[in-house]
Amino acid sequence: MLNFRSDPVAVAESVLADLWDRLDRARLPNQIEGIGWDQGTELGWLQEVIAYWRNDFDWRAVEAEINGWGPVATEVEGQRIHVLHARSPHPGAMPLLLSHGWPGSVIEFLDALAPLTHPDDPADAFDVVAPSLPGYGFTGPTVQPGWHPRRIASAFTEVMAGLGYDRYGVQGGDWGSIVSQNVADLVPDRLTGLHLNFVSVPRPSGERTAELAPEEQASIEGMRSWNEAEAGYSGIQRTKPQTVGYGLDDSPVGLAAWLLEKFRSWSDAGDDVLAAFSLDRLLANVTTYWVTRTATSSARLYWEMARAGRETVPHAYVGVPTGIANFPGEITRMPRRWVEHRYNVTYWSEPRRGGHFAAMQVPDLFVEDLRAFFRTVRA
Repeated sequence: MLNFRSDPVAVAESVLADLWDRLDRARLPNQIEGIGWDQGTELGWLQEVIAYWRNDFDWRAVEAEINGWGPVATEVEGQRIHVLHARSPHPGAMPLLLSHGWPGSVIEFLDALAPLTHPDDPADAFDVVAPSLPGYGFTGPTVQPGWHPRRIASAFTEVMAGLGYDRYGVQGGDWGSIVSQNVADLVPDRLTGLHLNFVSVPRPSGERTAELAPEEQASIEGMRSWNEAEAGYSGIQRTKPQTVGYGLDDSPVGLAAWLLEKFRSWSDAGDDVLAAFSLDRLLANVTTYWVTRTATSSARLYWEMARAGRETVPHAYVGVPTGIANFPGEITRMPRRWVEHRYNVTYWSEPRRGGHFAAMQVPDLFVEDLRAFFRTVRA
């Protein structure tokens, strides 16, 4: 049985002082006049972000918020794992395992925790367990190879058992989706349901893209275009995470540019990322990577996935009742019947707005969708 200890977040003042000093001394590249975001993170926008980060952002307020959600830590297979264990006051609340991805963290869930644990209707209550993935955030860097999504899923099943939950729901996006899918494959008898806001499946044998509805064909073409224009980060992190890590761990400005550009590109906010996300939330996420020194170790997950191959995904059809939230700004929008070849899809929604980071961008719609799906399986 795992041992859990209270583990509040408390970053040393010297770490923050070093961050502010590095921001003061940042050396920025030039930018071609009029290029905007065409070559990556726009210079003028980033300068404004740096100024706010240095002069107005309040990390201690973030710590206080995190520490209000029951942070605990344990070890699984020699790897420290940090968890937000947000309990509901309502008896009979459904345990729910929430898993994040890259370039996110548990910061993505902060605006969803209160409505999930303290709903107006007690019948919708959840006890939320939100771990930081190994190599990410408050869990800290990985120190051994082999931490791919299926191994993480296995570790998270031990976390849930150690916290006393023998039956629970799972939810995930990005890497958290793949982790959650593997949890459903590993321990289907323990799950009430699987909810995903990101899903990617290969084209099933016998299915032709030409037979899809026009909007589905447009989604497939959009994914192809996305891979050409946006997937360079994945190629780097899949092959040379250690190399890119030197820059990310040494320069907070470099780290911010690397991460924040994805929040803009992977939402449906158009050019104005701050129309979709609070700058304080964005900087809380970047600062989490900085103070935990997990930029390099988080990138290693891509390397691990590339080497483990088929081992990292469910080994069979997932029969657990599955809900898919197909947000309009998601980077992958798969045809439902393709997904149904791999998952027991009992619920499918098309939320009116939101993208890849739905819990952070549209927490109201994210929570609404979770409630709607899990109402179908709570009995």
